[in-house]
Amino acid sequence: MTTFTPLDPDLLAQRLQHPGKKISLVLDTDTYNEVDDQFALAYALRSPEAIQLEAIYAAPFHNTRSTGPKHGMELSYDEILNVLSRMHESAEAHPVFKGSKTYLPAADQPVDSPAARDLVARAMARSPEDPPLYVAAIGAITNIASALLMEPRIRERIVILWLGGNARICPSATEFNLQQDVWGAQILFNCGVPLIWFPCNGMASQLVTTYAELEKDLKGRSAIGDYLVEIVKDYHHDHFAWGKVIWDLAPIAWLVDPGMVPSVIAPSPVLTDGMTWEQDINRHPICETYLIHRNAVFTDVFRKLAQS
Repeated sequence: MTTFTPLDPDLLAQRLQHPGKKISLVLDTDTYNEVDDQFALAYALRSPEAIQLEAIYAAPFHNTRSTGPKHGMELSYDEILNVLSRMHESAEAHPVFKGSKTYLPAADQPVDSPAARDLVARAMARSPEDPPLYVAAIGAITNIASALLMEPRIRERIVILWLGGNARICPSATEFNLQQDVWGAQILFNCGVPLIWFPCNGMASQLVTTYAELEKDLKGRSAIGDYLVEIVKDYHHDHFAWGKVIWDLAPIAWLVDPGMVPSVIAPSPVLTDGMTWEQDINRHPICETYLIHRNAVFTDVFRKLAQS
């Protein structure tokens, strides 16, 4: 098991606060997994007042939309390029890197990938005194955990925002992003990196919209808006009394305006092998979001994505 030395407490405390200014971001996304990643990517691209999107990483996933994690990563890579094209954004301005083909094979074995190597290089190009590189991870944490294992010193140079697991009050932490790579998630919560945590059920689950709302407020206003409405429509066959959670908007919304996603500083939870939470008040602190102002988030998203 890799042992990580604790970060300077003052540096960690500083990095757990919203910077209050524009940040540099890399986005790690399993973009073809369902339909929410596309919203998050588009929202980040349409928030230049808060975010400079430096690079995008394709994360692995395996569900009914892929034959395995490698296939899921490759589908996500293609979908990232598709979203960029629909938004007339250049892959030269926002380079896209393929990620891990498998999940971590063991607790201390990284998976080499262009994405993990790029994160190490980008982070190490900074000094610990420079503004950090923000890393928004909205899928399995494999690419990011691999980079942390490959070069632990990046912890002093990055802040990770991860959407995964369920809130502490839930009887189980089991959730799609977390359960795909439990070893990776354990590294994230154990290594002491500055972490802004976005639990899924109990927090991001509040980000519900409907096809009717999307059709009214987004359709016909931009090419990317039309695409997002269409993929939500195709995601479910019956839209009567049906809502869709757009989970992955949460980390981007916090970067745009932390007032939309309130948080507290709390000891990092212990993630057990059985995917439950245990508490230890002596653990290093993380920033944990506990609420999201759904109306404020969708107001900002719809207004920005209406731009052609």
